[in-house]
Amino acid sequence: MNTQTLETPLSGQGGQPESPKTFRNMGLITLGHSLTHWYPATFFMLLPLIGQELGLSYSQIGFIMTCQYAAGAISNLPGGMLVDVWGKKGQLMAMSLFWVGFPYFLMGFTTTYWMLLACAMLVGMGNNLWHPTAIPLLGKMFPDRKGLALSLHGMGGNMGDALAPLAVGALLSAMSWRQIVMLNVVPGAVMSILILYFLGAVTFAPKSKRAQTTEGTPASQGSAIADSGKQQSLSSYKKGLVDLFKTPGLLLLILSSSFRSMTQGTLLTFLPLYLAKEMHYNVFWVGVTMAILQVAGFVAAPIAGHLSDKMGRRSLLMSCFAMSGAVLVLMTFAGGTTLFVGLIAVLGFFLYAARPVMQAWMLESTPQNMGGTSIGLMFGMQSAAQSVAPILGGLVADQWGLMAAFYFLAGTILLANAMVVLIPASSEQRT
Repeated sequence: MNTQTLETPLSGQGGQPESPKTFRNMGLITLGHSLTHWYPATFFMLLPLIGQELGLSYSQIGFIMTCQYAAGAISNLPGGMLVDVWGKKGQLMAMSLFWVGFPYFLMGFTTTYWMLLACAMLVGMGNNLWHPTAIPLLGKMFPDRKGLALSLHGMGGNMGDALAPLAVGALLSAMSWRQIVMLNVVPGAVMSILILYFLGAVTFAPKSKRAQTTEGTPASQGSAIADSGKQQSLSSYKKGLVDLFKTPGLLLLILSSSFRSMTQGTLLTFLPLYLAKEMHYNVFWVGVTMAILQVAGFVAAPIAGHLSDKMGRRSLLMSCFAMSGAVLVLMTFAGGTTLFVGLIAVLGFFLYAARPVMQAWMLESTPQNMGGTSIGLMFGMQSAAQSVAPILGGLVADQWGLMAAFYFLAGTILLANAMVVLIPASSEQRT
């Protein structure tokens, strides 16, 4: 395989357009991201059937996701460090996709609850290697339009989340859940091969030795990260790690993203259960309703990303979180009605709009040679928070009913908003 050189585009600088290879590679990364969401979305749809077959309680179902998120939390930071030190992003993304798909294949052979938990933990480890690799790569490909680029990447995730429930709902009419998880390994394996072929040896070359980089950073500071496909020394990495933890508002931004992820993870765990058990939807209509949630996020992502590039991250995040909390409270009053389904779409719009904005804020406020570590830290904390949320939601649902879990969701998103308010203004450095 010949080593490719992918030059960092100067979007909006000097009128130089991005190359076709840049867009091709972004398309591959976006499609790969859709599969990292396709697999969990498939599992969320199958959880009611798996729980019924194995005789699981709501708390036990929640604990499955807790184990998956906990494994992701443990593996995320080491994964981010590996990305920054090793630097071979194409190979890491290919490995991540295969690692996500294969444990689901193994689930088709599970006969006990503990085997199911082990497979879920393997999924968490593989799935959380993707983001510390792909997100900094896209940030370097589109330095002046991070919000938009990451929102398009996020749209890939929404696409996987939206299509998986529809596909599972249709396949369940002819196949068992075990056959579906076994067949599901194929798309991940194919995409892993494509990414390995086209991106496995990609490196970045600096455009020129100008005084300022495209991020507004002095060239001397940016030299260590100009070639994101090459390794950096351990001494350089240690210095970058010290600088990373000096970032103003770093902890608050990570906490905000973690509370938002608690909301999302708990919602995706218990919304299908509520639709199936309380509203008596069949599997197909549960899939359609979950797809509505993701389609709304698909529409919201590029709008939010573009607006955040122009008007700033903070104000947009505060608006999205406030609206998400208000919609969740309204859903508790509209339970069992068609209005409840309509509010799901509104919730999807505001909840998913925030995701790429937070990622862009993290990238541009932390050292550039620490992109993998900073995103790994963010997603690691998110996974840790998500590991707690489903079991807490399950305990609430067992005690007071499924609808009570939506009050829990409203509380977590309001906490996310409070963290954004407290972030110092100096941390928002839009380019």
